[in-house]
Amino acid sequence: MVFSIKHIFSLVSVLFLSASLTTSVSVQENFAKCLSVNSKLSIPISTIYTNNSSSFTSILQSSARNLRYLLPSVPKPEIIFTPLTEFHVHAAVICARKLGIHVRLRSGGHDYEGVSYASEIKSPFIVLDLARLRSISVDIRSSSAWVQAGATIGEVYYRIAEKSKVHGFPAGLCTTLGIGGHITGGAYGSMMRKFGLGVDNVIDARIVDANGRILDRKAMGEDLFWAIRGGGGGSFGIILSWKIKLVRVPATVTVFTVTRTLEQGATKLLYRWQQVADKLDENLFIRVMIQPVNGSRIGKRTIATSYNALFLGGANRLLQVTKKSFPELNLTKKDCIETSWIKSVLYIAGFPSNTTPEVLLEAKSSNKAYFKAKSDFVQKPIPEIALEGLWKKFLQEDNPLTIWNPYGGMMSKISESATPFPHRKGTLFKIQYLTAWFDGDKKQQKHINWIRKMYKYMGPYVSSSPRAAYVNYRDLDLGMNKKNHTKINKAKIWGAKYFKDNFNRLVNVKTKVDPSNFFRHEQSIPPLSVKS
Repeated sequence: MVFSIKHIFSLVSVLFLSASLTTSVSVQENFAKCLSVNSKLSIPISTIYTNNSSSFTSILQSSARNLRYLLPSVPKPEIIFTPLTEFHVHAAVICARKLGIHVRLRSGGHDYEGVSYASEIKSPFIVLDLARLRSISVDIRSSSAWVQAGATIGEVYYRIAEKSKVHGFPAGLCTTLGIGGHITGGAYGSMMRKFGLGVDNVIDARIVDANGRILDRKAMGEDLFWAIRGGGGGSFGIILSWKIKLVRVPATVTVFTVTRTLEQGATKLLYRWQQVADKLDENLFIRVMIQPVNGSRIGKRTIATSYNALFLGGANRLLQVTKKSFPELNLTKKDCIETSWIKSVLYIAGFPSNTTPEVLLEAKSSNKAYFKAKSDFVQKPIPEIALEGLWKKFLQEDNPLTIWNPYGGMMSKISESATPFPHRKGTLFKIQYLTAWFDGDKKQQKHINWIRKMYKYMGPYVSSSPRAAYVNYRDLDLGMNKKNHTKINKAKIWGAKYFKDNFNRLVNVKTKVDPSNFFRHEQSIPPLSVKS
């Protein structure tokens, strides 16, 4: 039997307390009671979890990837609300505004600094978790699909492939990303050189704005529609669903991974990759995954560089392309695996070779760790001597990883201002740096200090004025908002890194649609001034 929130609290006689009261009981009771009054549809008890609920911890941890933000010392939400309908989301916004409760928004939980389920700047707060809003409606005739925010990108890929073997969508490499937040930051993937980013292939959206209104593209207007496609999550509204444009993919694609260690000439090969990666056939995406591995001598580590690739076509054509444009890789037919597009998704995501596509429907990832990450964009090849210095630093850390993703192709053809995501023409590749550990906070500062020093070392070899960063690899070292507002000149320190000149337009949109700064987090877009 389904009971509404109204039934749960029918025995509790409480007056609405003022928004200034911050006890757990008042926040939980008032919010739940308000939901029952303001929702057009009843709200089952199974959608709301207080921090006294037996399943609260498991729900909080369900999609959180960075264990740093689940440590006991990190503030926890008073409530996790998991709406089942758009009307539930509408009611949640109305009630949070009425009661002055701070809200964090979560669709997939992959955010690197935990801003969707933790808060360093505001307490008490609640988490609006969209994991149950995950319907996917694929229309092959119009080459489009409506996808709710809580669906994972893996589920989207599966449902597209279920309808067509020659359609796909150019988005994330990690299949457990929640598509709601993923697209708000750009959404890059292995088809970006052919088709651009996920944001470049969005044609409509449904959101709840700061006033609780449910809006589509026509109702929200082109300025807000522009801002939500790459301007970062949690600043402008709550993404309910995206309408995405499907792209045509070949019935047969080819994948490969070729690994070279330092002893096999990895440094020279990587220097050559930097010179050609953005100029290769746009059907070819070759990323490089770099990490320490055990060397041939016991107790001594070396660096391995793995060239992990997708080619939108057959192996024979791929070999022609690499022989002409990147012969130094020495790719052979034996290295190549011809497969379907949906199985290439599994390959690029790192699943074992015998994995079936149904694994994409499992949605949740078991890959959790304590980690810290940073990012860079590179506009000219990094010299070999600088790479050798980087290897020395990598061999000093326990579990470091860096992934270099090539640009060029379609990424160079789209204007910097077409969406808030500005890193387009002139970018050779993007770097993600990451260090992971598994012993909690015992040596956390040691690992964080390492990545900060390594990042400083890379400064002379990457983009400058500003030194750019990728918003979906959020990095709070770049700066943070204050409790309710940060002056624009301070926010621009990190805003320019993520968005370049698009930051100014994002501020103008924010000022127009959310002047009270209702949607905010440590690095959200601030309005020009906060209006009560």
